[in-house]
Amino acid sequence: MTENDQRVAVVIPAKDEEDHIGATIRAARAIPHVDLVVVVDDGSEDDTQNAARHAGATVIRHSVNRGKASAMETGASVVAMRDVAGRPARLLLFIDADLGDTAVETAPLVAPVHAGESDCTIAALPAQPGAGGHGFVTGLGRRAIERATGWSPRQPLSGQRCLTREAFESIRPLAVGWGVEVGMTIDLLVHGFSVQEVPCDLRHRATTNNIAGYMHRAQQYKDVWLAVSSRRIRRVHVPRRLRTAERGVDFQPFFAFKR
Repeated sequence: MTENDQRVAVVIPAKDEEDHIGATIRAARAIPHVDLVVVVDDGSEDDTQNAARHAGATVIRHSVNRGKASAMETGASVVAMRDVAGRPARLLLFIDADLGDTAVETAPLVAPVHAGESDCTIAALPAQPGAGGHGFVTGLGRRAIERATGWSPRQPLSGQRCLTREAFESIRPLAVGWGVEVGMTIDLLVHGFSVQEVPCDLRHRATTNNIAGYMHRAQQYKDVWLAVSSRRIRRVHVPRRLRTAERGVDFQPFFAFKR
């Protein structure tokens, strides 16, 4: 496989993102190796789907809201149908719909996976202006991942991720709701895939300390707890004798366990 053989598909789950989706798509199309952008309109009540089409994306619509995990799986299935026989399956780059122009800053996630240095990369974002919360959900996710795998990520809830088709298919079905990212990380490491956090200068709509913000974080906490509990009940974990950690390029956190 030569450097240019493998392409990248951007998958964007979106709900009621008419105001941001166009800029996000245009920025995503500028990422090296990207030749396909798929937006999954997950039951939007605004004009997200048309805004996405006008920006050049392939759009799939859920008639009702099914949740982020379902949208991610739908998007990945559409990408698989667009892959060409005899060529490597596209890498999957999942990004949030509200990144706007900063979506191009997810480009550093692609290089380690494209080069075969990592099976999955996760964006570590800078502090977001106006963000509220007290770290309860992040702490729950971080502790759960560390307990199950031995790795303590900086940002366990980050939704900006690039991974191989093989890695993605190995962890389906995904955890439902807002527990999808924590569930993905645990399952990837348990299945023997390598995961790397990469700093990305991204900006998105912050959840503030108002009633809506507290309700959102309460739902996040519940979904992460459910994802973690289901794996704990099923004893999904990396055996301690197989855990190993090391540093990657530019001191970016890297973790894997030996197959």
